[in-house]
Amino acid sequence: MTPLSRGVIASLLILAWHTAQGADGQKIFTQGGENPAALACLGCHGPDGKGLAAAGFPRLAGLPAAYLRKQLHDWRAGSRKQAVMEPLAKALTEDEINAVSSYLAGLASDPVGNLRRQQIADDPTTRLALYGDWSRHIPGCVQCHGPGGGGVGEHFPALAGQPAGYLVAQLNAWRDGSRSNDPNQLMVGVAKAMTDDEVRAIAEFFARPVSPEAKP
Repeated sequence: MTPLSRGVIASLLILAWHTAQGADGQKIFTQGGENPAALACLGCHGPDGKGLAAAGFPRLAGLPAAYLRKQLHDWRAGSRKQAVMEPLAKALTEDEINAVSSYLAGLASDPVGNLRRQQIADDPTTRLALYGDWSRHIPGCVQCHGPGGGGVGEHFPALAGQPAGYLVAQLNAWRDGSRSNDPNQLMVGVAKAMTDDEVRAIAEFFARPVSPEAKP
């Protein structure tokens, strides 16, 4: 066998492996894992992975695979608590976690706005989103979660387009200790420093659909 032939075969095997991984991830998303307790994701997160806003189920489509894997591991470990997700995460195998995380990361998500810290904030909620309130040790949301709240890497997920009910629930979870998987306990401090009105307002702010002129 020539070196060229070996290279072609190796490339085909790699392509086949990636295709199989994608198929596995799609199967888990639409049908669930091998363990009956590993329910299909689309039942709560929608057929396109963009969440069910009315029920407060979050968008998973387009979130980084590393972030999704970390959340599933954190539900297993108990640093993040939720009655449905904890047993589901424990029922998935490591291969299933990797496959479904990669599949979800590859799904299309809606564009986010171009909200940046250089803009003028003309109301309290926009000021909190852009600049925070350093007198209370609250950084601006976009400072960590990126322009438009579109997310940055493994530790700072997208806020934009998530249901307001979901965002409120997460801020309250950091407040009451049922979620403690943030880096350096940053979100615990932020959530506890915010008022109830601010929690609701900032959640509704990022949940709003992006208008066409606001898209980057």
